[in-house]
Amino acid sequence: MGHGGNVIEELTVDHREVDALFARIEILPVGDSRRREVADELTMELVRHSVAEEMHLYPAVREHVEDGDSIADKELADHAAVEELLKELEGRPADDGRFDDLVARLRLAVGEHVRDEEGRLFPLLAAACTNEVLDVLGDRVRAAKKTAPTRPHPSAPDTPPAGRILAPGLGLVDRARDLLSGRGGH
Repeated sequence: MGHGGNVIEELTVDHREVDALFARIEILPVGDSRRREVADELTMELVRHSVAEEMHLYPAVREHVEDGDSIADKELADHAAVEELLKELEGRPADDGRFDDLVARLRLAVGEHVRDEEGRLFPLLAAACTNEVLDVLGDRVRAAKKTAPTRPHPSAPDTPPAGRILAPGLGLVDRARDLLSGRGGH
């Protein structure tokens, strides 16, 4: 599967990529330093994905879906919990006693969130929006992921307009840190 298409197709591809990253971590031996490298890739993907959803998907859910405010609020709460786990995992070596527990908790939280989005939110959004709106949202999500942060920032705002204003700046700083450290270059 490649990226492109409407917002639902784009985010579903992201979900499958995240599943594949979790699988890559799990097949490596416990304590193997490559698990840390894959965890960094996973973190980068999850953060970019979450920021793009917060900037474009959830505002659209609020606008177009009946009871969209409560649905979006629940999804944002899921993101906050995942981001806290990512922050706790950040920089922790693969042979640290908490590493595997955090990865397992992260996989559970992300899995529940994905099931909810794909099973409930995406069908509601598809029913409420035209294909044109979904296509435009897909383009916006792809663009947002290019400038989004790559590291967890649990205290950063997750709703527009503050999130839209701060995300590109945080993304620039994160990508500079990644370049200098070699993080994500594997």
